[in-house]
Amino acid sequence: MLMATGSNSLTTLPLSRLEFPLALFSARRTKLSASPLPSISNLSRFRPNGFIVCSLSSDHSTTGDQILDKSSPKPHVQSCTWNWRGYSIRYQCSGSCGPALVLVHGFGANSSHWRKNIPVLAKSHRVYAIDLIGYGYSDKPNPREVGDSFYTFETWASQLNDFCSSVVKDKAFFICNSIGGLVGLQAAVTKPQICRGILLLNISLRMLHITKQPWFGRPFITSFQSLLRNTAVGKLFFRSVATPESVRSILCQCYHDTSQVTEELVQSILHPGLEPGAVDVFLEFICYSGGPLPEELLPRVKCPVLIAWGDKDPWERIELGRAYGNFDSVEDFIILPDVGHCPQDEAPHLVNPLVESFVARHYKSPASASTTI
Repeated sequence: MLMATGSNSLTTLPLSRLEFPLALFSARRTKLSASPLPSISNLSRFRPNGFIVCSLSSDHSTTGDQILDKSSPKPHVQSCTWNWRGYSIRYQCSGSCGPALVLVHGFGANSSHWRKNIPVLAKSHRVYAIDLIGYGYSDKPNPREVGDSFYTFETWASQLNDFCSSVVKDKAFFICNSIGGLVGLQAAVTKPQICRGILLLNISLRMLHITKQPWFGRPFITSFQSLLRNTAVGKLFFRSVATPESVRSILCQCYHDTSQVTEELVQSILHPGLEPGAVDVFLEFICYSGGPLPEELLPRVKCPVLIAWGDKDPWERIELGRAYGNFDSVEDFIILPDVGHCPQDEAPHLVNPLVESFVARHYKSPASASTTI
C-alpha cells in the first residue's frame, strides 16, 4: 500500500500533467526567463542552492540537448532476482551503455513505480530499479524473527551499496523518491566511494520521528505504535487499506491529476502488498520513529545532491522542504509546479530530463576516472 512515506503517516500520492512552457527562475535572485527554453540541460547554468521552478510540456522528452525520437523502440526491461544475505531481491534493469543509475522507491511502493522512467532513461544509461527488502517482490522476513533493528535505513543502505558492488559492478547515481531518499543518503554516507550523485524527489521529512514530536505527545505515539504492532488492531487496519478501493482512494489524495491514478498503478502497488509477510513489514515501518533525518545526513554527503519537489505534495510540505536547499551539498532545489508526492510517476516528462541533465553534469567517463568500487 502506498502510504504517506516521509512522515510515516497514512495516505498517498498525486500526479499532474503539466502543459506549460519551460519556465525557470532562481527564487533567490528572483530572475525569470521570459521565453521557453529548448532543453532542461540549461539547469546546469544555475548557481548552487538556487531555487528553480521547472515545467515542460508533456509531449516533450529530452536526452541532454537531444530530442528523443519517439518512434525508436524502447529498450527491453528485464525483471531479475539477486541473492542478498540469503534473501531473494527483485530488481528491474534496462540499458547497455552509459552511466549507471539505481532508482530507489518509497514506502509501500516497489521498482514498478519507476515504469515511466526506466525505458526512457535506458536509452542512454544503464538503469536499475530495486525492490528494497520487505517491499515489492523482494523477500519479507518477519520482523519478530530478524529483530527490531532489521527494517531500518541502515539495512536498506547496506542493501543498496551491496547491490552496486555485486550487480551493477560500478559507481552509480542514486535517483530516490520519498523514504528512498533517506536510503540513498545513508548509503552515500556509509560508502561514499560508490555513489556519484543523488537526485532526491520529495524526500521524506519524517515528521513522526521521535525528535520531531512534542515531549508530551511521545508516550501516546509509543502506545499507539505498540497497539498496532502487538495486537490484532494493526492487521485489521492493514486489511482495511489493502483493497483496490482503498489504494485508489489513497492515491487520489496525493496525485494532483487523479486521471493518472490508473488501474495499472493501483494493481502495481496492491499486488506486492498482498504477498506473505507484507503486513508485518508495513506495521514495523509505521512504528519506526528512530533512525536518521535528512538534515542529519545531508551535511555528511560528499557527492553532489539535487533536490526536486512537487509543490502540491500534501505529505511532505514544500514550505518545510525548501530548507534542504541551503545545505552545501545541495546544488539546486527545483520546484515542480502542480505535482504531488511522487514526481517520477506523476510527471516523468519533467523528471526524466532532470535526471539526464544532472547525470551529464557529474559523470566522468571511465577514460577519465576510475570506476573501481
